[in-house]
Amino acid sequence: MAEQDTAGSDAAACSPSHPRESVYQRVLGADYASLDPRLQRYFGPIPAGRVGSGSGVYGVAGSRHRFLRPVLAVMAWRHVLFPELGHDVPFRVTNTPTTGGGLGAVRTFEFGSRTRIMQDAMIVRHGVLYDRLGKRGGLGVAIRLSVVSGALHMTSTGLALHVGRARIPLPPFATMRLREHVEDADTTRQHVDVRIEAPILGELFRYTGSFTYAVTPTS
Repeated sequence: MAEQDTAGSDAAACSPSHPRESVYQRVLGADYASLDPRLQRYFGPIPAGRVGSGSGVYGVAGSRHRFLRPVLAVMAWRHVLFPELGHDVPFRVTNTPTTGGGLGAVRTFEFGSRTRIMQDAMIVRHGVLYDRLGKRGGLGVAIRLSVVSGALHMTSTGLALHVGRARIPLPPFATMRLREHVEDADTTRQHVDVRIEAPILGELFRYTGSFTYAVTPTS
């Protein structure tokens, strides 16, 4: 059954009681202090008039399943995923605070002559981190957060399709898992490993690699 997804309910969900806190801080609560201090720079708040910018190289990015390419090509048009599979892929990310205390992100992957973009916007919805994927936010993902040995772990717990003001829950046909930590060999870089997995089929999509990050004034 579709749920009504009104602007008012989302605004109330993402209006922080402490405006200086990021969406991650508001969901993790006291557990945020257990996060590696160097990661707190990435997952912490971004002041108004500034953006967070990161760049690096992903050892692998994409899907090894050829039969998924038509579906992934459509998702690439919506800035969700992409059909390419590459190694040593140059990568950039730009994080921007949004109105109401949310966080927008644009991730760019360079595959030779083709550039692919993944775009999303995170809010806090009913106390849970909620990610609207794509340039129109058509796919919503509820995410559970945890801190393990200083690293941040994310696991998707629910999917929904957003059509106009309606929110339509979807069956959990795939699960996203993320682990982000600071590299021991080079503490100036942070490492991320994102996997989308499904029963029987296993890993559907993955990107993993490292990058440097800084918060700078908006140009």
